[in-house]
Amino acid sequence: MQIKLICLLFVIGASLQPARAQGTVPTFKLSAGQGSYTLAGRDPVQGGTTTISTVLVPIALSFDAKRTAGKPLVMDAATDVSSVLSSPIFSGFAFAPGNTTQYADAMLRSTFPKADGWHTLLGKPEVRPVKITIPVGYGYILTSKSNGGSFAVVDIEFLQKELFKQLPKQDGKLVVAVTHNTTYYTESDATLCCSWGTHGIDSATGNSFVLGSYLSAAPAIVEDSDVQPLTQQLAEFINDPLHDPLFHGRNVPVSGNTFGGWLRPASRPGEPGSCGGTHVATAYFLLEPTDTNPKNNFPASKAFVADAGGAAYHLQNVALLPWYIGTSESLGNTYSFPDAQTLTVPAKPCAPVGGASPPHKPTIATAPLSGSPDGHQLIGYWTGTFPLREVSPQWDLILVAFAEPDRNGPQGTMQFQLRAGLNPEEFKADIVSLKDQGKKVMISLGGGGKYFTLSDAASIPTFVSSVTKIVTEYGFDGIDLDFETPSLNIDPGDTDFKHPTTPSIVNVISAMRQLHDHFGPGFMISLVPEGSQGPAGYTSYGGQFGSYLPITYAIRDILSFIDAQDYNTPPLEGLDGEIYQSNSVDYHAAMTELLLHGFNVGGDAKQFFPALPASKVAVGFLTGYTSPTIVSQAMDYIVSGKAPAGTRYKLRQPTGYPGMIGAMFWTIDADRRGNYSYSNLVGPQLHRYAAAK
Repeated sequence: MQIKLICLLFVIGASLQPARAQGTVPTFKLSAGQGSYTLAGRDPVQGGTTTISTVLVPIALSFDAKRTAGKPLVMDAATDVSSVLSSPIFSGFAFAPGNTTQYADAMLRSTFPKADGWHTLLGKPEVRPVKITIPVGYGYILTSKSNGGSFAVVDIEFLQKELFKQLPKQDGKLVVAVTHNTTYYTESDATLCCSWGTHGIDSATGNSFVLGSYLSAAPAIVEDSDVQPLTQQLAEFINDPLHDPLFHGRNVPVSGNTFGGWLRPASRPGEPGSCGGTHVATAYFLLEPTDTNPKNNFPASKAFVADAGGAAYHLQNVALLPWYIGTSESLGNTYSFPDAQTLTVPAKPCAPVGGASPPHKPTIATAPLSGSPDGHQLIGYWTGTFPLREVSPQWDLILVAFAEPDRNGPQGTMQFQLRAGLNPEEFKADIVSLKDQGKKVMISLGGGGKYFTLSDAASIPTFVSSVTKIVTEYGFDGIDLDFETPSLNIDPGDTDFKHPTTPSIVNVISAMRQLHDHFGPGFMISLVPEGSQGPAGYTSYGGQFGSYLPITYAIRDILSFIDAQDYNTPPLEGLDGEIYQSNSVDYHAAMTELLLHGFNVGGDAKQFFPALPASKVAVGFLTGYTSPTIVSQAMDYIVSGKAPAGTRYKLRQPTGYPGMIGAMFWTIDADRRGNYSYSNLVGPQLHRYAAAK
């Protein structure tokens, strides 16, 4: 009933009104119900044909970090120009009998089916190639050994800014910029990946633009093809031409069309959908409701295949405006294009989630503890949503999250506060009790979104002193470093992980040694790098990529363990020369074996990162992002060499690594809310390994 009422509000009083053009292309405004929406082109009430002048910009990306024969590797979209021009983006295609036209025009005519004699076309473009250098730390190249295909992963905000340094204001024109075999991450953080492009108005020049990739002979792991990424971004631009891409996804007001929160359709029957946002496409990645791949993977969706003169083009199936706001007499009742059967019902509302989660009492008991707590270990982060004493006995090592940087204190000051409702004295007693049971309790420093730096050597004593106070007061067994991007970015010119020069990294290393010297040999230190900060150092070294490697190497003698986050990570390359995406047994095995086997940092044989002992390596999982089955299979494969069916990555050590410390989870709290679905399965599994040693 609620859904029907929401749709009805948009149907009542729908009308079309002229709008003030913004950007560099004509726009019109649609008023429907209580909303007002701007689209590209001319008001359908006026009829006639609007031709939007275009500038096609093939981009040659030159990567400083990847060289062939001593020269930077270049990914050049110039070779894709003829295919783009022949595609339905610029050429006519029979989308329906008697309706041969371009992709964007056909989409608009599906949105406004009663607008006879009305067209919005892209004019024959002026072609203006540009070359953009991608410095170390702003992107990297992945290569598939099996088919030789290369694929780029690039900071999209950096690319947009560099693009429009070369393109002044294009009055009255739409810039269509094309990269070759490239995906993107946003907010200069490779853990916010991946998208096929962006669109809207460039704030520096005022240009209206579409930026997307052309996919040709890409590695097999990439499911989309040819102009599919470009048509996705073009469709979203037509439906939201005032979008500001440099602010999309942040917690700040953004321009562009705004809807009520909408629910993404479930990717598989029986699964719940997820909130998609309040704009055209999702926040961060600008994914369509028809895209199915989760965060940190290449986008993928079923394409509409257009046979244009013997050449097959893959066009993105997109949600039409009625899918977001409901149908009306003017808009018609089609929800998706080109395939009207892709979305057959309007969007369901998705109310924003706010406030703290209510207390949860599990309805399933914890699994009985067996095996030795001194063997393989189940490691988890506890965020304080329930008393520490109620942690399941399956957890061997508890990381308390978090001691955070004190914004009001001198640089390097850390502070720790319990959640409201938790008693400090009871918390301290709980730590003593857990330690009496043979468990370890450590304090994690930092946390996602908490910027930290020790860029000034003079701040090291402040850091050491504040951490010492926290550890001593609560009786923690040690510290866990969770300083995420951009806290530990490597400075330009710092190329040797064995002899780092970046002050924030050098000073952290010094601080770790001072803390270990103060507390003695029993003091534990663990590292939890994001995928971009650890395993990505195999592909590229600089900026955020590989930023934990110099710390890991420098403190390897006093390091207790490292557990790379296999969830905050972009697609990366394994030792077998193949590309892997997160949340798969292959990915967990490939990324973990980088640390267990060692690798050439940045592909440079002169910079070899030595293998870490298996007893110092754990695998990091995210409850909810992965599944208990995948975790169980991954640990079985890595520890014992038992590969589940369909596994592509082959371990360098076929019998596995039985000495591995175990598995880490974010979070213990989420596992408890989920009735111990992870700890009840993986905990006994790890303890069986320990019993077998």
